[in-house]
Amino acid sequence: MTKPATDLLTLPRKKLRVMNLLWLVVLIGGLVVSTQVTNTSLPALFANFGNFTEIFVAMAKPDWSYSGTVIPLVIQTIKIAILGTFFGSIVAFVYSLLIARNVIKNRLVTAVLRFVMNIIRTIPDLLLGAIFVAIVGIGPVAGVLALSVFTFGVVVKLFYEAIETIDPGPIEALTAVGANKWQIIQVAILPQVMTYFISYVLYAFEINVRASTVLGYIGAGGIGLYLQQTLQVFDYARTGTIIIIIIVVVVLIDYISSKSREALMR
Repeated sequence: MTKPATDLLTLPRKKLRVMNLLWLVVLIGGLVVSTQVTNTSLPALFANFGNFTEIFVAMAKPDWSYSGTVIPLVIQTIKIAILGTFFGSIVAFVYSLLIARNVIKNRLVTAVLRFVMNIIRTIPDLLLGAIFVAIVGIGPVAGVLALSVFTFGVVVKLFYEAIETIDPGPIEALTAVGANKWQIIQVAILPQVMTYFISYVLYAFEINVRASTVLGYIGAGGIGLYLQQTLQVFDYARTGTIIIIIIVVVVLIDYISSKSREALMR
């Protein structure tokens, strides 16, 4: 006997277990404790909301004469993102092949390399920027190096997982006829994953364009330094100009990148 259509559309009910209630209590308790420790106060936010309104109104009247200074710096920011994405992706490409367990069979080697990868991935981009500013000084080079390491952390994680999910048949066939490691990578692996790699690189570039604007705050080049300076002197008209141009550029890059990734994955 078939079930009525209404029964098929109804999700099965699960009993509320004691552990679920316990976790709910823990989460609520953690929220309350966090609110008290950080002195979070929504009334304080709304009490000072007038300050935000004043700043927003001032930014809504941008100084377009300042755009001649802003646009070259935005272009520099994009260049930083491009170079950081390029260098980081090249290293991530090679590294992913070294830690994929269907490419390198030695578990000790892959375990050590993955441990190194995980350490690098835990370092936030702002900390990377501060480290490289201390090493090479203030300027775009520090931003490129910081974004290269950050890109490596993003791309390598996604790409090696893509490599490990490919069809093993071509690898086994080439191994059976005596192909060497490079031949296996070239013929059996890369054709299956290159579209994914390009997609991940484009995704990392989207992130880097936004990240590079923030890195300027710590002296890593780009428009971020000027954004910080205009805020410090309360020149909100110029701040508004910078923000509007950044938003337009980021939206355009995100749109182009998204369309490119969609075309690749078809």
